[in-house]
Amino acid sequence: MAADRKLEHLAQVGMFSSLNKKELAMVARASDVVSVAPGTEIVREGDFGHEFYLLLQGTATVRRAGRKVAQLGEGDYFGELALLDRGPRSATVVADAECEILVIGQREFVGVLDQVPAVARKLLASMAARLREADRKAVSH
Repeated sequence: MAADRKLEHLAQVGMFSSLNKKELAMVARASDVVSVAPGTEIVREGDFGHEFYLLLQGTATVRRAGRKVAQLGEGDYFGELALLDRGPRSATVVADAECEILVIGQREFVGVLDQVPAVARKLLASMAARLREADRKAVSH
């Protein structure tokens, strides 16, 4: 996959959207692109995770406790909390079709944070905004 395409996709991810091009390039270099066959369980609810996934092509289904809770398509991502801790996965994600997925491992991501601490500050601000939004939605329901 061309580096420019990785950068374009990463720039669309909320938690990376405040990064400049140089910072995005570092994250892109820390990533791999993999192909996943239909029916493949990408992550399993309850398993401990250490990778972030960005769907570049294809579709996948998200299930919690066996119930479908979301459908993912190009540009959707999951596993961002695994970049910060190795907690249990909150859902199972299964590829519905042939998928091309950008994967970032926790170890590689921490290496980027160690090299450029400003990335960590930007990500913390982004995660805080997402948490505030989730809290706002929870209160309004």
